[in-house]
Amino acid sequence: MTQHASLTPERWARFGLDQQILMIANEMKRASALMAPADRDSRARTYERVLRLLDLTVATQSKPTLRRELLRWRDLVAALYVAQDAEPRAHDEAFRCLLRFTPEASRQLPSLESSVL
Repeated sequence: MTQHASLTPERWARFGLDQQILMIANEMKRASALMAPADRDSRARTYERVLRLLDLTVATQSKPTLRRELLRWRDLVAALYVAQDAEPRAHDEAFRCLLRFTPEASRQLPSLESSVL
């Protein structure tokens, strides 16, 4: 994984939580378009980026309850990452859950809903 490899926790911490969640959401959106069997490698690399950004977010958070919830969400993405086949429904549910972490990110839910319909 080369993208985000040089991103340090110090640099990541300069972004607010809203921005961090939205940047993770951007990677999840990319993964949404990679659900075909032929996209398996690209999807895996995208989930790797999600996990990398999430790990940086966990490392830079001082609130234990937020870290705990982020780590629970990480389990959802880790399961998607190791799955043999794409799981679009589980992906969509995890994506919606991520967007609920902050009020700013929650504002993206209506556009996500309209793109799924």
